[in-house]
Amino acid sequence: MNYQDEILYISTRIKELRKERKLTVQELAYRCDMERSNLSRIEAGRTNLTVKTICSICNALSVNMRDVIR
Repeated sequence: MNYQDEILYISTRIKELRKERKLTVQELAYRCDMERSNLSRIEAGRTNLTVKTICSICNALSVNMRDVIR
């Protein structure tokens, strides 16, 4: 598996967790203190994530990082 597949997996997982919590992209972006457009790009797998960004998203979703990364 290459890094692009990993990014797509993480992005998809973030979107799944957001929807499970019935949050809009805007609501999650607000909780993460980021622009909605940035979170949209993350969920679409069109950007590389930093550990800091993943941690921020995990905190906003109240999940552990291992719930997002395999």
